[in-house]
Amino acid sequence: MNIRPENTSLVVMGVAGCGKSSLGHRCAEALGLPLLEGDDFHSAGNVAKMRSGSPLSDEDRAAWLDTLAEQLQAHPQGVVLTCSALKQRYRERLRAATPGLRFVFLDLTQEQARERVASRPAHLFPVSLVASQFAALEDPRAEPGVLHLDAVEPLEQLADSVVRWVHAAPATAGLEARS
Repeated sequence: MNIRPENTSLVVMGVAGCGKSSLGHRCAEALGLPLLEGDDFHSAGNVAKMRSGSPLSDEDRAAWLDTLAEQLQAHPQGVVLTCSALKQRYRERLRAATPGLRFVFLDLTQEQARERVASRPAHLFPVSLVASQFAALEDPRAEPGVLHLDAVEPLEQLADSVVRWVHAAPATAGLEARS
């Protein structure tokens, strides 16, 4: 398809194992946007902490979120960013950097997330941290500009849903929460 409304910026969000990277890649391709993998912007200290099985604190995430906000601002023509964005204040930090920013929330159960994370042993995020992600997650569904999707739906179906949503509600229009 590769056609999109102007200045579309999306964050594909959710806990580890929800499929942010896979869906982000599909959406970026379908919308003709660059893809930014949020994990690529973690500091070496954050990566080491996660690999050791320690969850990141708000303080650990602060500089990372600032970097992600700068990356969003560096792409004024639009971008797809993958980022857990677990807390509302994290999402607000990103929204402040990019007016009209929208979020695609990939939702799944803790057991589904554990199974998915366990199936990718080379990833920086160990299964032992999945519970901490669910403990930190503040449900974004009541916030403006959020599309809620069931992460276990087929990838192609998820991508189609996002593309339809982007085309139905351009970033410059009023944003509604949908689920």
